[in-house]
Amino acid sequence: VQLQASGGGLVQAGGSLRLSCAVSGIRVGMSNMRWYRQAPGQERESVASIFRSGTTVYADSVRGRFTISRDNAKNTVSLQMNSLKPEDTGIYYCNLVAPYPWGQGTQVTVSS
Repeated sequence: VQLQASGGGLVQAGGSLRLSCAVSGIRVGMSNMRWYRQAPGQERESVASIFRSGTTVYADSVRGRFTISRDNAKNTVSLQMNSLKPEDTGIYYCNLVAPYPWGQGTQVTVSS
C-alpha cells in the first residue's frame, strides 16, 4: 500500500486548502480511510474519517470546517479545509483507520 499526501502550504488564518491523497494497493471505496495530523511536539491525531459505507466522522476541533471525501474512480481521498486556524498547523497524513506504514505527509502552516 502506498499513500501520498499533497496540497499543503502556507495560508493565513481564515483561508482554505484542499489536500489530496493518492492511494495505490487498495481501493479507497472498499476501505476505511482517515486523515491524521501531527503538530510540532505532539502526537499524531485523527482529523477526519470516511468509512466504506460513506459515513464521515470528524474530530471536534475541525467539525464544520473540514470535509473529507473520496473519488473511487481516481482512487483518491481529499480533505477540504476551510476557516483555517493557527492550531491546524502540522503535517497531514492519510492512511487507513487501521494504519498501514506511514507514507509521506504534507505540511500545512496557518499564520495568524
